Amino acid sequence: MPENNKPLAKIDRMDRKILECLQKDGSLTNQQLAEKVGLSPSPCLRRVRALEEAGIIMHTATILDHKKLGLSLTAIILIGMDRHTPERFAAFEDTVSEFPEVQECYLITGQSADYMLKVVVPDMDHYHQFLLNHITRIPGVSGVHSSFVLRRVLDSTALPLGYLS
Repeated sequence: MPENNKPLAKIDRMDRKILECLQKDGSLTNQQLAEKVGLSPSPCLRRVRALEEAGIIMHTATILDHKKLGLSLTAIILIGMDRHTPERFAAFEDTVSEFPEVQECYLITGQSADYMLKVVVPDMDHYHQFLLNHITRIPGVSGVHSSFVLRRVLDSTALPLGYLS
């Protein structure tokens, strides 16, 4: 069963069409969305609100171009922890959640690390300072391995909805 012991949400073909459209362009007005999916505005809005209330639509965000804002360096950091306790992990997660440079944080398995972070900074000097002044100072961090993104081949926030019935 999914997280929190809640059953999977039931969505139909129309809900899936709505979600696919909103994943491509979250700035669509309700009128535009209704036209794209073939509904009148009122039922379309009711469906969107129901998807929000069910927690399927968590929030709408604006995606920015990193490079145009001077944030040219993306690093993937694998982090090892000294102890595998809930308290140690919770403290680490609370701390990295406060760093605006951290775009994503995953507790992982199958690697010689416990966490994987995606970090965006202006350049290598900023990364070096971020690593020394923030990441390595978090209690419990016992190892850090950094890799740097050379090129974004695929960068999507869209989920594969084709698996849904």
